[in-house]
Amino acid sequence: MDDNTDKKIIQRDDFLKDVLFILAETFEGSPDGQGSAYLDRGIGVFPTLAKLSAEDVSRYSGATTIAAHTEHAKFYLDRLCELMNGKTEKVNWEQSWLIETVNETEWNHLREGMRKSYENVLHCFAGIETWNQDNIGEAIAIIAHSAYHLGAIRQIVKSKSEA
Repeated sequence: MDDNTDKKIIQRDDFLKDVLFILAETFEGSPDGQGSAYLDRGIGVFPTLAKLSAEDVSRYSGATTIAAHTEHAKFYLDRLCELMNGKTEKVNWEQSWLIETVNETEWNHLREGMRKSYENVLHCFAGIETWNQDNIGEAIAIIAHSAYHLGAIRQIVKSKSEA
């Protein structure tokens, strides 16, 4: 008996289509006329960040700022793509929280950097021919981690608008 008979096989294109869909919704917002994985329709990292000024993202709310969340999420995307591409060096995660306040030029640069990191993730995922336990876990981690920071940022925005 073949050891693989009990294993379910995930087709690359099916998996990639679903992963890219939820990743796009997380960063770009939900598509018009379609259901959403998020409670608020049309939200996403980019539409949320586009509405905020450098002053908005540099104000502390609790332990950190929206700028810090943005830099950390960008750093995470970059490091996970490197891991998926075989990089094995230890990551200094503390570096991902170094930016806490920004001016308008820095904020524009950080938002552009976030978009480039997201686009790099799309290319990274598209370049994977065989999805295995490691890179499937890393892809899911990217989505979960990004969704967490989207929620944290939106909660900070909401708390400031209610103040």
